[in-house]
Amino acid sequence: MSKLSFRETHSFAVRMPCDEILKAVFPLLEGADLAKCMVVNKQWREIAQDDYFWKCLCAKRWPAICKRPQPPTVTYHKLFKTFYKRQHRRALLPPRLSLNDLEFYVDIWTEDRLIFSEVVPGPTLQNGIWIPPPGICDVLKYHLEGSGYKMILPVEPRFTIPLSHSVSVSVLVVRKDSNKVACIIDKSVFDYIDRTAYRALAFDYLDISPSNPFVSEIRAWISLLFLDNGNNEGIIDVFGIELDFCDAANSEEEVLWLLDILDWK
Repeated sequence: MSKLSFRETHSFAVRMPCDEILKAVFPLLEGADLAKCMVVNKQWREIAQDDYFWKCLCAKRWPAICKRPQPPTVTYHKLFKTFYKRQHRRALLPPRLSLNDLEFYVDIWTEDRLIFSEVVPGPTLQNGIWIPPPGICDVLKYHLEGSGYKMILPVEPRFTIPLSHSVSVSVLVVRKDSNKVACIIDKSVFDYIDRTAYRALAFDYLDISPSNPFVSEIRAWISLLFLDNGNNEGIIDVFGIELDFCDAANSEEEVLWLLDILDWK
């Protein structure tokens, strides 16, 4: 069989009904392009709505589900439209808590001696209301000024800690609206000291309410922020305490929602 010349091919295509041309082209398109065809005019929309085309697209992405005799949704078009790309993250509803409702109780021990104990009103930890002291290293300054929600408590007066001592911390939080208490950190040890960033870090896993069984393994981090103590490299000079929940919360609203689902007693 001889090949058709360009003129013969062009003549053949011109004689083809428009519907047949569209039905030959549409199966070759990606989903986004096929969707655009639906808004060209009424004729294109009626043809592009044929569920056969959308079943072909679904079969490329989810072949197993297309083995069903009927689509799991009303049509394959609806299935593709619903799941072909990730849904945008939904905005959080306003939290039921506010920092004004909370008080934090921070205790720090070196060996068995209590060296810091403070009742901290929630608004004191509000992000952005604290100015770091002069003389901190550039790495720590970059961290404090960087993105991410940070709850920082200035330490006044400062205290010093020998690096050779074991240091532990506990943090409880109280809801003033209900007089209930939750544990954020339970006697965790500062077992990592970053001498580059001048931070000592400890963490604990949050106790989440049993009414949220699918939420787990979220850590609360606490850091001691320190300066060099002159020529004595064996002692750190603590000027601030940072609390954050960067595993799951990076804004005040997210932190408040996270605290709201703690196991309050």
